Amino acid sequence: MKLKQLLTCTLMASCLALAASASAEVKIALVAKSLGNGFFEAANTGAQQAAKELGDVKVIYTGPTTTTAEAQIEVLNGLIAQGVDAIAVSANDPDALVPVLKKAMQRGIKVVSWDSGVAKAGRQIHLNPSSNDLIGQMNVQLAADAIKALGLQKGDTAILSATPTSTNQNIWIEEMKKVLPKYPSVNLVAVAYGDDLSDKSYRETIGLLKSYPNLKVIISPSSVGIVAAAQAVKDQGKIGKVYVTGLGLPSEMAGAVKSGASKSFAIWNPIDLGYAATYIAYDLVKGTATAKEASMGRLGKVQLDADGNGAMGKPFIYDATNIDKFAKVF
Repeated sequence: MKLKQLLTCTLMASCLALAASASAEVKIALVAKSLGNGFFEAANTGAQQAAKELGDVKVIYTGPTTTTAEAQIEVLNGLIAQGVDAIAVSANDPDALVPVLKKAMQRGIKVVSWDSGVAKAGRQIHLNPSSNDLIGQMNVQLAADAIKALGLQKGDTAILSATPTSTNQNIWIEEMKKVLPKYPSVNLVAVAYGDDLSDKSYRETIGLLKSYPNLKVIISPSSVGIVAAAQAVKDQGKIGKVYVTGLGLPSEMAGAVKSGASKSFAIWNPIDLGYAATYIAYDLVKGTATAKEASMGRLGKVQLDADGNGAMGKPFIYDATNIDKFAKVF
């Protein structure tokens, strides 16, 4: 009788453990390059939407207060100690994060990089917002359009990037340089770095305007940099003489478009990006992602190459015809 009771208790305990495991909340950490950045705040909105749809997910939105690898590593160590199920990170440095993320994976934590990638050894899947070549080409095309709008056949152009180690920014700059021969009107004269900080980006823009008096276009593939550059152009009385373009948020760029500091710019939807990254992380935790594809929920499947890289979709151009509509969204 005692043996039967023991077996019954053991079976019940096993069943309860299995039930608890089945209903356990999946903890996914969405790690931004830095907090207080509108792009990442919008991505968090999408991540929370994904969590609500999935039902058994808790998204922990976090990040450092400065855009450094060291600060991000400190955040990641805290998440490992916390025992999250997955980490989805936009990296401040592609290589510096690898050791800490390797440690995470060794402890069974699934790792996705998104927006700004981590080297292959430090993650399982990387989600690019769009294809890198298309982003590079679009930035140069926007610059060529701005030069044409100024009535010029050729114009000096500068790039205002984020940090010198930012994975995605560097890739996009290289892609821009590749397509420059196809756009002879765009004369690239300088690349500056604002470190994804408004004040530094503003100062760097002032420096570019002074160093290159014939500057006609500033391309900033940074959502922080593009806003700061547009403000600097306005403050320096350069509206109508210098156009700012690149990648930005409609809600933050609406004023620049209306003032004339920017003719047009592009961006993917960061809400969708956070949403997709969360679904991919969940797919990895549940073991349903494959080497060739992973789920992005309502956005469909992302196709992965041999290195685990995938692209969410095409960037979209915003200008005076649609800025008011999208500024209300993100």
